[in-house]
Amino acid sequence: MKKARMGIRRVQKGFTLIELMIVVAIIGILAAIAIPAYQDYVAKSKAASAYADIAAGKTAYELMVVNPDNGTPTFTPAGIGLQIATGNCSAIAVAAPDNTGAATNAIQCTIAAPGRLGTAPVSIQFNRLATGLYTCTTTGITNTSFIPTGCVAG
Repeated sequence: MKKARMGIRRVQKGFTLIELMIVVAIIGILAAIAIPAYQDYVAKSKAASAYADIAAGKTAYELMVVNPDNGTPTFTPAGIGLQIATGNCSAIAVAAPDNTGAATNAIQCTIAAPGRLGTAPVSIQFNRLATGLYTCTTTGITNTSFIPTGCVAG
């Protein structure tokens, strides 16, 4: 019995130090690429979400302009069915149109905690032209790739 045990050789199981160091290096390289890409994704989605927060107000705003009901319409966030602030917008402002129907910053969202978007204040706004068309502009967004589709840098 002793001879049988002596002939069996134990094989060590596990990773060597160099194998572990290679794995850690690969993870570090992947993280160095993935973290900035993720931060860009978060910034772009924050701008798109802020755009969506105010886009719903355009319809009610337009109804108030073309068909004011019983007197002077109230051009406020609540008047067009928006909140005064959301998770993406620290403040939502609404401006009344002038006598031609045009309004600069008709509906404006000041983005809360803009982070990589730019230096505060960063905002997205809809401008109403006298023809009834709306344009979307942004202010303070430093990287144009973060600007939502349909908007331009202001």
